[in-house]
Amino acid sequence: MGDNVAVQADVRAELAWDPRVDDAEIHVTVANGVATLTGTVPSFADKRAAERAAERVFGVKAVANELAVAVPLHYRRSDADIAEAVVDALAWDVEVPERQIKASVADGWITLTGVAQWRYQRDAAARAVRNLAGVRGVTNEITVTAKQVSPHQVSMSIKEALERRADRTADRISVETVGTVVTLRGVVPSLGDRRAIEGAAWSAPGVTEVRDELAVTA
Repeated sequence: MGDNVAVQADVRAELAWDPRVDDAEIHVTVANGVATLTGTVPSFADKRAAERAAERVFGVKAVANELAVAVPLHYRRSDADIAEAVVDALAWDVEVPERQIKASVADGWITLTGVAQWRYQRDAAARAVRNLAGVRGVTNEITVTAKQVSPHQVSMSIKEALERRADRTADRISVETVGTVVTLRGVVPSLGDRRAIEGAAWSAPGVTEVRDELAVTA
C-alpha cells in the first residue's frame, strides 16, 4: 500500500510539472504498479501528454489511460473543418506517404487507414493530426507492409541495433521472429526502455508487427 501511495503522489507531481498537461480534472490511482488516469482533459494532445508523463515515473509498470476529452467551446470544430485540416496536415508532413493514407472524421474522432512501408510513417500520420484543434481521439488502422527479409536477418538486425546503442538491457532481451512478426521477451528497468526497444524492433526491415512481452521491473 505504501509503495502505491508514494507512486501515486509522484505521478500527480509529474502531471502538475509537465506544462503540456492540464491536470485540473485528472484523477490518479495506482495499484501494483499500474497507474490509472481518469477524469477529463481539454484535448487529445493533453491526454497523450498525461500518459507519457505517468510513464516517466519510477515504479510505474503500465498506464491505463481512461481520460475523456472534453473539448472547450473555443476549440470545437465541425467534422468537415477537422477533415480539411487533416488533409492539409498529412500533405505537409514529409514522413507521411499521404497518397496512401485516408482519413475519416466522426464526432471529432479521426480514423486513419491505408498502407505504409515503415512503422515510422504510420506513427507520423497519427502525430500529424492528433494535435489539431477539436480532435477528441485518433484510431490508427494504417497497415505496415513488409519487405521480403529472412526471420533470422530480422532478429539479428534488432539485436545488433540494441548493441550499437550500448543498451544496458540488450543481453536480457530475446527476439523471436516468425515470418514478419517479432516477439520481444525479457525484463527492462522502465517503460522508457521498453518503448525504446520496441522502437528498435519496428525499425528492422520486414517487420509488420511487434508483440511486446517485455516485463518492467521498476
